[in-house]
Amino acid sequence: MFEALKSTPQATTTIAIDRRRRRMAGARRLAAKRCWEALAPFTVAWRYRELILAVLRRQLAERFRGSLFGWAWAIAGPLITLAIYTVTFTGAIRLPIESARGGAMNYALSTFIGLIIFNLCAELCYRAPLLLHEHATYIKTSIFPSETIAWTAVLRALVYAGISVVVLLVFELALNGSLPPTVLLLPFLVLPLVPFLLGVVWFLAALGAFTRDVAFLMITIVPVLMFATPVFYRVSDLPDGLRILVYLNPIGTVIEMARSLLLVGAPPSGLLYAAFVVGALAVCRCGYAVFERYKGIVVDVI
Repeated sequence: MFEALKSTPQATTTIAIDRRRRRMAGARRLAAKRCWEALAPFTVAWRYRELILAVLRRQLAERFRGSLFGWAWAIAGPLITLAIYTVTFTGAIRLPIESARGGAMNYALSTFIGLIIFNLCAELCYRAPLLLHEHATYIKTSIFPSETIAWTAVLRALVYAGISVVVLLVFELALNGSLPPTVLLLPFLVLPLVPFLLGVVWFLAALGAFTRDVAFLMITIVPVLMFATPVFYRVSDLPDGLRILVYLNPIGTVIEMARSLLLVGAPPSGLLYAAFVVGALAVCRCGYAVFERYKGIVVDVI
């Protein structure tokens, strides 16, 4: 009798609906799991936020410990850099045609923006391959969440870059008498930059744990990349055929968008910004995946 009941159309329909519901529930659970995994780089930071802030405060306090002027160096460094490039580009070097139209002082500011962003990325590229070696004691002797090391390194570099940005804005205000209102949009540029830098640091840290050659490779490559990045020139100074190559460089894209916000007073292209956000999140997730893949054996190789 039971078999006969299962063969009725109503029973068959009920079974099919039940199977469909189970498949949909499984698909929703799988989608939720994948979404949670995609957010893992950020959930880790939230879970260990107190540890990250504590380590960050300690590193900032130790940065200039023992020096005579202390944190004054964090302000003096950008001022000296800005003064050198201002003197250089107002008399000693012939400016590119497009950049010269804005005047030598604006060109110095444009170059300073390029240097701030490039030096931010360069510092992390230099440090990232050796980060796990620097924290080997914590990783080997305690249950230390090694994923947080990248967050601490990025936030520390952003603090010093932020000081340089303040110096830049003060100089621009003194020079032009006002700041463009698009300066308020700068945090929206920093937000996608952070996951991009995190992805790069995680990736290089994972590779650097196996061989210190990665650190020497960065020391060799990064200075060369400065000339492939629009630091001393703008994209408008290049022929049309080369501009697309510059925009393929994520650091060059950030520099051009920062110049648009801080100097030109115009928001960057929405398409360009959206492409950078997508690329930054992809780099972050891929770098984190590589780090997670090998962090289990890092203890044995550092």
